[in-house]
Amino acid sequence: MIRINDILDKVTACHPDAEIDIIDRAYIYSARMHDGQVRLSGEPYLAHPLEVANILADMKLDVTSVAAGFLHDALEDTKATVEDLKDIFGEEVTHIVSGVTKLSRLSFKSSEERQAESIRKMILAMADDIRVLLIKLTDRLHNMRTLQFHKPEKQVEIARETLDIYAPLANRLGIFWIKKELEDTAFKYLAPDEYNRIRGWITKNQEEREKHIDAVKKILKEKMEEHNLECEVLGRHKHFYSIYKKMMDQGLDFEELYDIIAFRIILNSVKECYEALGIIHSLWKPIPTRFKDYIGMPKTNMYQSLHTAVIGPFGERLEIQIRTREMDRIAEEGIAAHWQYKEGRAGDEQSDRQFAWLRQLIKNQKSLKDPREFMDTVRIDLFPDEVYVFTPKGEVKEFPKGATPVDFAYSIHSEVGHRCTGAKVDGRMVPLKYKLQTGERVGIITSSRHKPSKDWLNFVVTSKARSRIRQWIKTEEREKSLALGRELCEKEFQKHNLRFNPKSEEFQKIAQEFGFKSNNDLLAAVGYGKITPLQAVNKLLSKSATEEDAVTFIDKLKRRIQKKKRRAGILVHGVEDIMIRFGKCCNPIPGDSVVGYITRGRGVTVHRVGCVSTLTIDPERKIDLEWAEGAQDTHPAKVSVVCHNKVGLLADISAIISKEGANIIDVSIRTDTPNKQAECTFVVEVVNTKQLDMIIRKLKKIKFVIQAARQS
Repeated sequence: MIRINDILDKVTACHPDAEIDIIDRAYIYSARMHDGQVRLSGEPYLAHPLEVANILADMKLDVTSVAAGFLHDALEDTKATVEDLKDIFGEEVTHIVSGVTKLSRLSFKSSEERQAESIRKMILAMADDIRVLLIKLTDRLHNMRTLQFHKPEKQVEIARETLDIYAPLANRLGIFWIKKELEDTAFKYLAPDEYNRIRGWITKNQEEREKHIDAVKKILKEKMEEHNLECEVLGRHKHFYSIYKKMMDQGLDFEELYDIIAFRIILNSVKECYEALGIIHSLWKPIPTRFKDYIGMPKTNMYQSLHTAVIGPFGERLEIQIRTREMDRIAEEGIAAHWQYKEGRAGDEQSDRQFAWLRQLIKNQKSLKDPREFMDTVRIDLFPDEVYVFTPKGEVKEFPKGATPVDFAYSIHSEVGHRCTGAKVDGRMVPLKYKLQTGERVGIITSSRHKPSKDWLNFVVTSKARSRIRQWIKTEEREKSLALGRELCEKEFQKHNLRFNPKSEEFQKIAQEFGFKSNNDLLAAVGYGKITPLQAVNKLLSKSATEEDAVTFIDKLKRRIQKKKRRAGILVHGVEDIMIRFGKCCNPIPGDSVVGYITRGRGVTVHRVGCVSTLTIDPERKIDLEWAEGAQDTHPAKVSVVCHNKVGLLADISAIISKEGANIIDVSIRTDTPNKQAECTFVVEVVNTKQLDMIIRKLKKIKFVIQAARQS
């Protein structure tokens, strides 16, 4: 176990004038509060705060950060209170610890909502003080290092959250060493077979590959010295998860990857970097599409480097990065390196640019109440592949990879986005779904009569564009439902010879009895189909309305149960519902997270959570669903298999599917003759996701199968 003196020595070495007494007090307080607690590994719980504080000390952070590292679990797992921390350690430490603390003491409807609210709180806190996130990342890093002590299902859950949220956050802050370790560890638990395969490939020809690395390094070093450039040359394997991701993205096997090794040249100045680039391009033939200048146009996480790819001395492709020593330090430590100089003082222009994404995320979260929608927005904002384009005035704007002119329009102003009818890129007209490329000049054409289209949600990628379009759809749907509800109520009231006045006190009381805040909310609910006009009339006719009168449209759906063999296998709030349709767009099967939407006249349509079709549906029509336990009905699912075009391979694939008890009801095959590959799409009938996952795992193990995955 790490000793407190080791941590104090590290802090003193970096901050010789710092008051380290607060770290000592935090250690003693943490030891007292966690006394008697043990981790799943059997170690005393204090080992965890010690490890977190030690990582923070290695990152050369200030004494406040290290003290908060010792205390980061105190509010959550002990009897410590906010008042105690304020009295003993002051406002600054307490603020950081509060930001790191999860919302474990509050109750939520689901684990998904708990996660969303925890992330929301952390993001708001880190906007105030980025040290909140730095401590949270080190906390997650040590937890991932000890993940083997959890149960398998918990390992997968934690690893998935790490890959979805924490690794991208580390990347956004430019702390690549944490990002790489989080990704590789999560990958190990999420896809152990693939992880072990890649590790085996890397170690298989390790000695031969090391010789190749040394040979290339020697050539580069000698060439730089010939031109009087003092430098350090490094060569390394890319980390396992980045290799796996590249294989999946490009549909390649390991042997077909050309850039699993990256070389890095570290020099003293920016001028020398560009000089070294010229030397390399004169030495070896460059690959034009693979050059990126992140020195002239840095990434938002402060990353700077020149990237190039060339045909190397042995006819192989080489990826080479060129940067200064300071750039290399920033590339590894990111905002942590910047913080060593700032230590809590007001931000400068560089850090302001870096946190523009965070400010936008905070703006968006205020209007996103649904936890799934919020988490989708967080994921979109965290993935870092950037595209840089120019406005007509020459201003540079940054977008995620895949951004479209509609994303560009909404980045200017919401009204420009709403009124967008067309776009020009470098002077030529392009479709609104056109994917912008770095260096292009973009202009937007607008019309005051134009309105957003629901179809835009199928291709926009920025969270701002998505949230503004959804907001407009929700407003538009509400207005339509309001008008429809008013019309339906007016007809029903007339049928019973009653005067319909939606502004009257009587109608206000009806709305309150149904639990609505305003008359318009009740009218909109009638328009949505959640309340029938007859229920409103019955409320008015009798103050002592029966329970049946107050039944909502959704409740009626739930009560229409027929005593016959279960078919749908879907429960609405714990009751089997027969009015069920499954969305053909996403083909949900038992085990998928699902959500339902009320469709007038057609009951409830079931979609997989995250299905693109649900983006255009008004959230007011949403209804929570769950799968019935023990349902054995089969459901169609699509499986995509990319493989080498070999004789007998189709028979092997079919045999695996049949052996796992699934029935193939359709198959389509598309061949790629030049690459000698085939893409097969199977529609199979399965009982649940476990059966489907087992089929996919076994398909991946077949020789000559490159990739197997479920298709939406």
